[in-house]
Amino acid sequence: MKQWDVILAGGGLANGLIALRLRQQQPSLRLLMVEAGPSAGGNHTWSFHEDDLTAEQHRWIAPLVAHRWQGYDVRFPRFTRTLTSDYLSITSERFAEAIGELLGEDLLTGCEISALTPQSVRLADGRTFTAGAVIDGRGYRPSRYHTIGLQAFLGQQWQLAQPHGLQRPILMDATVDQQQSYRFVYTLPLSADTLLIEDTHYQDSVALEPDAARQRIADYAAAQGWQLQTLQREERGSLPITLAGQPAAFRAQHQLPCSGLRAGLFHPTTGYSLPLAASLADLIARQPTPTSASLNAAIGHFSARQWRQQRFFRVLNRMLFLAGPPAQRWQIMQRFYSLDDRLIARFYAGHPTLTDRIRILTGKPPVPVGEALLAVLKKTSRLRAFR
Repeated sequence: MKQWDVILAGGGLANGLIALRLRQQQPSLRLLMVEAGPSAGGNHTWSFHEDDLTAEQHRWIAPLVAHRWQGYDVRFPRFTRTLTSDYLSITSERFAEAIGELLGEDLLTGCEISALTPQSVRLADGRTFTAGAVIDGRGYRPSRYHTIGLQAFLGQQWQLAQPHGLQRPILMDATVDQQQSYRFVYTLPLSADTLLIEDTHYQDSVALEPDAARQRIADYAAAQGWQLQTLQREERGSLPITLAGQPAAFRAQHQLPCSGLRAGLFHPTTGYSLPLAASLADLIARQPTPTSASLNAAIGHFSARQWRQQRFFRVLNRMLFLAGPPAQRWQIMQRFYSLDDRLIARFYAGHPTLTDRIRILTGKPPVPVGEALLAVLKKTSRLRAFR
């Protein structure tokens, strides 16, 4: 039986970046990726801001990037604003093509995993593979040790009957009806006549009725003057937004190294996971001899450090979800987007300065002061666990 150095359980974003970086930094390692779906990457679009990554990370991740725009827009009831930093996206099609070429026959698709250990993967068909280390990157798993809200969305990629005229993405259009949550429409111009339009909600539960979301997308497109012609693809998802948790207990649930959402590595407020996935891939690629024990220790230290650094975001999330009525949550985001563009870039990158934090929390409050203070101090919440 062939012995592998590293087996990547799951072919999503985080494990794909690990595979790419290991191939670049340690090409002699024997890698195997096992994915339950028909291809690596599934059905997703991963986006990020230029300042989310270092120059070196931009260099090595470049083969996966399908789109890059100069700037992006946000729309709120009181103003519309263009921010100048570049915005980039990786499509599942580009991701699947690149990872497939990278791994070749060392990528197994359509293979459901029935059991994992730190050194082995057993498939539903009975085959077993062994390695010095197994990394579990099969997505977020509900946990009683995390209290979360959700960013639930449904997106549709449409070819239009005529060009749409957009020069850059609209990251948030919060001028739409809020539907008793913080709701916005997110739009990416993929070509002159192709758009990805997402109906997005920051809400307390996972329920997002797909037919209603599809109708809201159709209504939004009509209001913008876009004539929808051919539906090319549809994606749905729910990203965890962390309010509180017990990080040591969360990590102790895992008996082997984990990556991405499985490891709780994502931006607590936006749900974006690509920047931390890139940093984790760099970390793993620097390990001289990857073993389950060494990777588990390295990832554990990395995750613990991220949790400590993200405390400010969890405070903001409790304000967003617990202070004031849900339909007024947009006011918090409207005020945030009125701040300095470099502050906004550092916030998205997960590195706000002390001055940034003070600026975000001071000034005229967009929610009642008393409720905001209670939300900040609250350690648990009435929100449901992610299901």
